[in-house]
Amino acid sequence: MPASGSRVAAIVARLNAVGLPARVEEYDRYTSVEAEIPEALSADLWREALEVVADADRFGLLATSLNGRTLWAVVHKAVPTTGDVGGPSHQR
Repeated sequence: MPASGSRVAAIVARLNAVGLPARVEEYDRYTSVEAEIPEALSADLWREALEVVADADRFGLLATSLNGRTLWAVVHKAVPTTGDVGGPSHQR
């Protein structure tokens, strides 16, 4: 498993362990992990949840009056080391 996959698995396992079921979505360049945050979450669980997502490349909280609160984290996938990495406009 690539390092990014191991990091995602660890984040998901730790969120699940603190009682925040996580869902994962794969994209070309990154993997997204999201967990719904209940209205009543203790300060200790908030601290643990933030420590978990701090291991990601980016993280944040989406809060709306319609959908509640969603904690999210993004882990970037490894960039290929061979081939035309820069794309067609990359100058050599």
